[in-house]
Amino acid sequence: MTTKEDWKPRTKLVHGGTRRSQYGELSEAIYLTQGFVYPDAETAESRFLESGPDEFIYARYGNPTVAMFEDRIAGLEGAEAAFATASGMAAVNGALFSQLKAGDHIVSAKALFGSCLYIVETLLPRFGVEVSFVDGADLAQWEAAIRDDTKLVFLETLSNPTLELVDLAAVAQLAHAKGAQVCVDNVFATPVFQRSFELGADQVIYSATKHIDGQGRCLGGVVLGTEAFIRGTLEPYLKHTGGAMSPFNAWVMLKGLETMDLRCRAQAESALRIAAALEGHGNVSRVLYPGLPSHPQFQLASRQMEKGGTVIAFEVADGQAAAFRVLNALQVVLISNNLGDAKSIATHPTTTTHQRLSDDARAHLGITPGMIRLSVGLEDVDDLVVDLLGALDRA
Repeated sequence: MTTKEDWKPRTKLVHGGTRRSQYGELSEAIYLTQGFVYPDAETAESRFLESGPDEFIYARYGNPTVAMFEDRIAGLEGAEAAFATASGMAAVNGALFSQLKAGDHIVSAKALFGSCLYIVETLLPRFGVEVSFVDGADLAQWEAAIRDDTKLVFLETLSNPTLELVDLAAVAQLAHAKGAQVCVDNVFATPVFQRSFELGADQVIYSATKHIDGQGRCLGGVVLGTEAFIRGTLEPYLKHTGGAMSPFNAWVMLKGLETMDLRCRAQAESALRIAAALEGHGNVSRVLYPGLPSHPQFQLASRQMEKGGTVIAFEVADGQAAAFRVLNALQVVLISNNLGDAKSIATHPTTTTHQRLSDDARAHLGITPGMIRLSVGLEDVDDLVVDLLGALDRA
């Protein structure tokens, strides 16, 4: 007889964390309530002193639907606990600010999503946190930057949009040797293809808006970690600053988790085929996809990730004007700035998601004017290949 801990990931994604009411509903219930009623004053007093796992006080502190989502994603990741947030950036903000104070030192990879970079580069120093930046792929830089007083290292396990990997196991070993925590954003690698806790992460962050929802409906985020960190450090910060996920969004995320494994695997298979097709086109000067042998970190990707993921970056020859012509010629792939969606989405990072960076900073990260980030959806892969190659031909 197997226990819930023995379930395979796909089973956990369907059944993990389920709480059923006295009515025995099949689909998880949406508890759209701000507050909760107590049978007597003594119960109210005791619940404010210490709430049990199925005892709730106020929706900003916790909710049965949100708790189901938290328990399900924690079970998949192998984390002790999780806290769901209003957005992916609420998760990043909460994970960092809840454990840092003036005078602390952190080391961060330079290759970060624009809003993450704003928090690390602008907001944390404003509150007295010292930040050292390193090239994430260079272990020597990590080793030189992590000090005896370093409190935390922060990184994207697969960077946006250049798909640069960080050797998480090696960085975690360096950080832990100095007593530092390791906090990672694992959105691009996905919880399907990378087990970040097994590689040494102490906290893992997701924008649930991406692959977890997977259908462009709701914002959400989640932070996973030890019971002590989530309950003792993160939860007090988030419940008093108001970053909680709404019950309706949590229900949408629960429905998304049920199909996430199937979706991500189908998208990754299509992404590999598309990346190979793009690599052979004369108007493409570079293709970046961790599943291709041509990726500069292909060996690390093969060790660290089960598959190459759902996102491709490719560079159109002749720069921004040519990239715009390609984008405008697409018929199936949509122009937007989300990713991890059932619909394929193309983005021009230089003028959208990473436009606030200086030209020098983008150049240093390898974000060129001709680069297009492609999030591969669930359309027929043959249609996507025809659409992309046709757009490149016409451009």
